[in-house]
Amino acid sequence: MNEEVTGKKGITRRKFIKTIGAAGAAAVGSSLIPTRSWAKTRDYILIGHPAPMTGPIAVFGETAAFADEFATAEINNQGGVYIKDLDKKLPIKVISMDTESNPTKTAEIATKLILKDKVDIILSAGTPDTINPVSAVCERYEVPCLNSFGPVEPWLTGGPYQWAFLYFGSVDQCIESHIDMWDKHAGALNKVVGGIWPNDPDGSVFAELYKKAAEKRGYKIVDAGRFPYGLQDFSAMINLWKKEKVDILEGVPIPPDLAALWRQCHQMGFVPKMATISKAILFPAAVDAIGGDLPNGLLTDILWSSKFPFKSSLTGISCSDLAEAWTKKTGRQWTQPLGLDYAGFELAVDAMKRAGSLKKKLVRDALKQTNLKTVLGPIKFDEKNYCKTPFLGGQWVKGKRWPWELETVYNGTYPSIPCTAEMIFPLKGS
Repeated sequence: MNEEVTGKKGITRRKFIKTIGAAGAAAVGSSLIPTRSWAKTRDYILIGHPAPMTGPIAVFGETAAFADEFATAEINNQGGVYIKDLDKKLPIKVISMDTESNPTKTAEIATKLILKDKVDIILSAGTPDTINPVSAVCERYEVPCLNSFGPVEPWLTGGPYQWAFLYFGSVDQCIESHIDMWDKHAGALNKVVGGIWPNDPDGSVFAELYKKAAEKRGYKIVDAGRFPYGLQDFSAMINLWKKEKVDILEGVPIPPDLAALWRQCHQMGFVPKMATISKAILFPAAVDAIGGDLPNGLLTDILWSSKFPFKSSLTGISCSDLAEAWTKKTGRQWTQPLGLDYAGFELAVDAMKRAGSLKKKLVRDALKQTNLKTVLGPIKFDEKNYCKTPFLGGQWVKGKRWPWELETVYNGTYPSIPCTAEMIFPLKGS
């Protein structure tokens, strides 16, 4: 059963707790001060799931409600989760809430889930704007949380963590993947890269690390500076790239900004030979929104795919079957957050089973000892509460079943996950 409630710069946990975190607790009211322990009287396990369901990063929360319903049904159809302390199985319930893509709203929601709803664990995913404030609030109130779909480097700015965990790729993995894809065609490139890095935690970290790594491998970076969400006129950046003879674009914008920029690039007659774009075009809906044939050949990251050769620890369902279940329910094409959202339930259930208790410290300690095979592959957290998951290179091409389909064109250090196509090069119009 699901209960749905509808509703920058790098954020360190210390700064957050003094500002957004404290304000978040106050903003939702003093009525949240707990008057009794619901955890002692409930006959079910309660999971909180804040997700960006509306706003500029809503594509990251597109699969949250489905994952809640699907995984919960799987778990409850088996009688729930066996808790040794109680000598019985407890069903799962989920409270999912819309963060509206707003870090302050996210902090308020996480605070409410902990203080008013008395959740046993929190799951969150969707860029540092979601996972950083959730992690900070959970650290403050000592509640375990599992986070994904945000790179480790911006997340670690809020550490060290005792209660928050992250399973996802790193900026280093992204950089390696993108530069390796550039290197495949280095002989046909002048190796000048234009940066598309917004004024957010991702943009700040990516810009700094990309400059160092790319220059070491013989690429020149043309950085036009950070820009705000919602910028409508990118002509100054495009004119700079033209002047500097940029033939590769690299960046981590949000979907609406990339769509606006890419259309303007074509309108102004600037089409690079390659464009490796993180975040903005991870999702079919975001690619469709660009319009026309403009997305053809755009390169991005693959963090989870229906073609991953892994199975669920809950039921043994394959990644392809999980994707088909989504399509059957929604009528829409599978999208990457699906596997990461679902894996959160795998990890939470595994930890609670091994803890044999709903005591938060015991669940936290069980998470630290995680060693589980999931739909994302094996997950085992390190001393910083982080696990690196697969990071592949993908390319959007015209599809047979769907208008645009994401093919794997680079498998780097994950040869067990096969490539599905050769890279299109160069982009049309270059």
